[in-house]
Amino acid sequence: MIVKKMPILQGFPDFETVNFFTGKFFQKYNFTPVFYDIETTGLSRNSTYLYLIGAVGIEDETWYFYQWMAENASEEETILRIFSQFLQQYNLMISYNGERFDQPYLEARYEKYGLPSPFDHKMSLDLYLTLKPLKTLLKLPALKQPCLEEFLGIKDRIYNNGKECIQLYKDFLKKRDAIMAEEILGHNLEDVLGLGRIFEMLSYLCIYDSEYEVTYAELDDENLILELTLPYKLPQKFSNGNEQFYLTGEKETIKFIIKTTDGKLKQYYANPKDYYYLPEEDTIIPKALGSGIDKKHRKAATKDTCYTWFTCSDIFLSNPLKQKQYLEHTLPYLLNTLK
Repeated sequence: MIVKKMPILQGFPDFETVNFFTGKFFQKYNFTPVFYDIETTGLSRNSTYLYLIGAVGIEDETWYFYQWMAENASEEETILRIFSQFLQQYNLMISYNGERFDQPYLEARYEKYGLPSPFDHKMSLDLYLTLKPLKTLLKLPALKQPCLEEFLGIKDRIYNNGKECIQLYKDFLKKRDAIMAEEILGHNLEDVLGLGRIFEMLSYLCIYDSEYEVTYAELDDENLILELTLPYKLPQKFSNGNEQFYLTGEKETIKFIIKTTDGKLKQYYANPKDYYYLPEEDTIIPKALGSGIDKKHRKAATKDTCYTWFTCSDIFLSNPLKQKQYLEHTLPYLLNTLK
């Protein structure tokens, strides 16, 4: 078995940053997190086996990178036992697609050897699932981990991808070539360290979670301009939009330009099943109040027609609280119109 351990001196988020963002998701701030990724000889949990685990955990206030690589199939059980013991000091698993692949795969292998699952009573943060809403917002070509890294301007991967590593590992078993082993270990190293690099992309989710303050508002011709101040810095600037609105984000600021109609704005609502849409008045009414309206004059509201109108008045422009309430109602709809 090949075993490695080394400190991570740069390129990984500090422990307080990790604690802060994980605390947002679980309303708890005393986690001991571990980042991990596995390499296997295939996707099937029954006909293939685990040959490498890479992990990053905190030790003496320093991040350390660990690897355990099997030099033959018989060492799989030993790696599983070592990893199980290693995880006893951690209670939060951070992965990329780990809830759909890594963890179920490992649990199946633990079961094969009659070993208890080390994941019981541990929390999980799957960055793939959590960052999924950002694909459209940030115009990502795909949700593969390297695509997220490239968005952040990180283009320093030099090793083979995971699929190529499967054949490389099979060749290593035959030739016992140290260079092949380093190539496999290097790919896993890039994947695990990449988890730390993309971790701070969680900051973009503040747009969806209303974690901002409106600090500027102006009506410029037919456009409403709003500037939002964020509680933390975005790792990379972005922009997106369509015929209804445009937004840009950089550092701690997001700027919205929203098109109005004769100085009026649509405020959207999230539960169209509770409303009727009145085409002649171009607005909605709660079903509890609209049941007496002739069916010829009302329709079931849809996500695209579930809105009311209001005037973008001086009172609105001078009231950050009303501006935020407007965004909390309308922003989810607008973001869903991005392509």
